[in-house]
Amino acid sequence: MRYPIIEHHGGQDGVTGSCHQLVMNALASLLIDCGLFQGDDASIPSGEGGSRLPIDFALDTIKALVVTHVHIDHVGRIPYLLAAGFQGPILCSEASAKLLPIVLEDAFKLSFSRDQQQVERYIDRVESSLVALPYQHWFTLVDTEELNARIRLQRAGHILGSAYVEIDLHYPQTGESKRVVFSGDLGAPHAPFLMPPKAPEYADILVLESTYGDRLHEDRQSRRQRLEAVIEHALQDQGTVLIPAFSIGRTQELLYELEDIIHTKLNPPPAVVGASSLANTANSENPNLPSEESANPAQLPLPLGERAGVRGNETTQNEITPESARVRGTNTNPQPAPETNWPQLPIILDSPLASRFTEAYRALKPFWNQEARERVRAGRRPLAFEQLLTVDSHSDHQRIVNHLTQTARPAIVIAGGGMCSGGRIVNYLKAMLGDKRHNVIFVGHQAKGTPGHAIQTYGPKGGYVDLDGERFDIRAGITSIGGYSAHADQKGLVEFVTGMQQWPTEIRVVHGEQMAKEALAAQLRSRYEQQGSFGPLIIVGGEA
Repeated sequence: MRYPIIEHHGGQDGVTGSCHQLVMNALASLLIDCGLFQGDDASIPSGEGGSRLPIDFALDTIKALVVTHVHIDHVGRIPYLLAAGFQGPILCSEASAKLLPIVLEDAFKLSFSRDQQQVERYIDRVESSLVALPYQHWFTLVDTEELNARIRLQRAGHILGSAYVEIDLHYPQTGESKRVVFSGDLGAPHAPFLMPPKAPEYADILVLESTYGDRLHEDRQSRRQRLEAVIEHALQDQGTVLIPAFSIGRTQELLYELEDIIHTKLNPPPAVVGASSLANTANSENPNLPSEESANPAQLPLPLGERAGVRGNETTQNEITPESARVRGTNTNPQPAPETNWPQLPIILDSPLASRFTEAYRALKPFWNQEARERVRAGRRPLAFEQLLTVDSHSDHQRIVNHLTQTARPAIVIAGGGMCSGGRIVNYLKAMLGDKRHNVIFVGHQAKGTPGHAIQTYGPKGGYVDLDGERFDIRAGITSIGGYSAHADQKGLVEFVTGMQQWPTEIRVVHGEQMAKEALAAQLRSRYEQQGSFGPLIIVGGEA
């Protein structure tokens, strides 16, 4: 048998569930990611119509699991992998090693048990298995007479800690060598916190994601301005703006850009003031504000004089009541919409998991890009600014939902549940989708079969969505902002290939809808032909 062989246990026929096995020889293989299926992908039967959750492949030759990044569609089946008997090391980047236990603790609670002792034993097992690898560092995986195998992680620019994987294989008995690259999820340029990915030097075999293989992103450099404009427009309805967001990556990017919007609305300090003085001035004016390192946004005062645990139906003079709120388009004597007072606008982060990740992001400043680090040196707090409120307990969450529903008070809520299939965003949607004063803004991919996709698709048409088995009419405004995808678009994916000094002779296009995979494959074939190369094997969906 000729090695290496690549087997796909998820991610080849959709955009979730990524799990690939590199069979290096008869005795050794490597598992790259072990993700959860979501949306329509979860409904595709495995084997003889069974669930897609159990691990249905042999583990005896797997020497290690490599995690490209900690999104649930790349790591969500790890609890099942461990339950199936996997005892090897889990290799990942240094930043991912800090984030992965948080993700897997949540996944374990959702899938197995909330018993604290069981959770702690499980997390101890995970942490004892982790091997944190610096970027650009070769790690020897196998060194025998039959096989030498080593791996290296490189920045992927998708979320903090994300990596693509280079695997060098050498077979001493035949003298043959191969380099195999797994892209994981590649990021796009101009993302907050992150440095963009650089193409590898070469690859013989490339396993390439294709989430946005059939489209180009809107200009990412102006996306902050678009976010500001969309929120300004939405707030003219004098209601709440709901932003469903994934707990890790997207939430922190949104906070980063909302802080920048607020910063530009305030009078900038004199240019001659040094960064340390700025920080001291900020804290002297707000003596109760914690520093960036120790900030607990849950303790920050709620703008307009209230705290995160709001008081039932009470209102302040700055709040809008249902009776006084005007629905845009129904007022016979329209008045100019009040200008948004950004420095006094509550930014509510309602997701305990996202709050934990945001705290972890703050602790991972050494992995931020230069722009983000410079903001901190200038005395700014991109992830712990004054207007940011966090909601932890379920009771406070329910009070916030009730308060905003009843008062239609202008606010921005970032709630966990990026595709609206779970998380606290669902309670907001149930309460507010039927009210025209409120708006939902999508800033990320909504997989087919998820409530988020249904809202995004049918909301502008006055349709409905099913949430927890109940039907809700959609009257709230629905908007999607381009340029916020954490994935590379077609141009970025093609450049990842063509940026190599030696282009791959085999490309497996995975992790995308069928149209996206086929469009990317066609574009790659065209680029090879332009270079006079007609022989690359391009496999769509991992199947020859």
